[in-house]
Amino acid sequence: MSGTRAVFGSRSQPGGAVKAFFRSWTVEFEYSPMAEHVEDGLVTWAQRGRTVLGLVAALWLIVAYPLSSGGEEFVLGKLVELALACAVLAVGSLVGVTAFLVASPPGRRRDFAERLRRPLSAALLLVSGPLVMWLSFTTLKGELISGGDLKGFFSAITGPGFISSALAFIALAVGWIAAVIVLICSVPYTLVSCYACVFTCLRVADVHQLLPALLSPLLVWSLFAFQVLSGPDVAAPPEVLYSFMLGGPLSVTALSVWEVRRLRSHHGINLRSALGR
Repeated sequence: MSGTRAVFGSRSQPGGAVKAFFRSWTVEFEYSPMAEHVEDGLVTWAQRGRTVLGLVAALWLIVAYPLSSGGEEFVLGKLVELALACAVLAVGSLVGVTAFLVASPPGRRRDFAERLRRPLSAALLLVSGPLVMWLSFTTLKGELISGGDLKGFFSAITGPGFISSALAFIALAVGWIAAVIVLICSVPYTLVSCYACVFTCLRVADVHQLLPALLSPLLVWSLFAFQVLSGPDVAAPPEVLYSFMLGGPLSVTALSVWEVRRLRSHHGINLRSALGR
């Protein structure tokens, strides 16, 4: 544990706060003594290898065959897939964590509840981006506060006249510029936060190590169903297209089953022991 908690950069140094933020998403959680957590290098290697192969296969498919629709539709479809993945993970994580809490004895339940800090932080991270974007849009449209509201506010302080009108105009201009800047920054922030939440399965491994292996198949098969219903992204032959589309869910499911079996056979971690029964 101590090896993972080496100094990653002081907050007082340039970029220290940013490094500290990303460090909180990459180092292992400080588990309580009651928690089972093992670092299995073979499982980690297999997961990373599967991710790299999946990215390479997706890139090859896009390069080798033309898109079924325009580039804008393709990008929009991928954004919808990312949003769907976040929604599936949010619902699945809620159900999974709730099941762990309900099925556990009181002592174990308290231990699980103490581990909810990072999953809850991930959920807040997930909703903060769209919320900030909505607030920015609302401000730019003048629905959050209007020039008339600002003029009335300053009129109550300085009295009606040129000064209150000037102050209202300045406040409105500053607010509009700030809303534009926040909106521009919130777009990449939202994309990165969504990807981080999907990549880490909303940090449910901090509740128990079995949860990501149980949630991953639900996620990939939900995305597979969406891709079937929405149509193919590229104009590839059916044997190539459906081999690729099925390859992801099947490989992730097989990897999850293998991980669960390995945790049980090599480390003694199973669902019964997870629930403290």
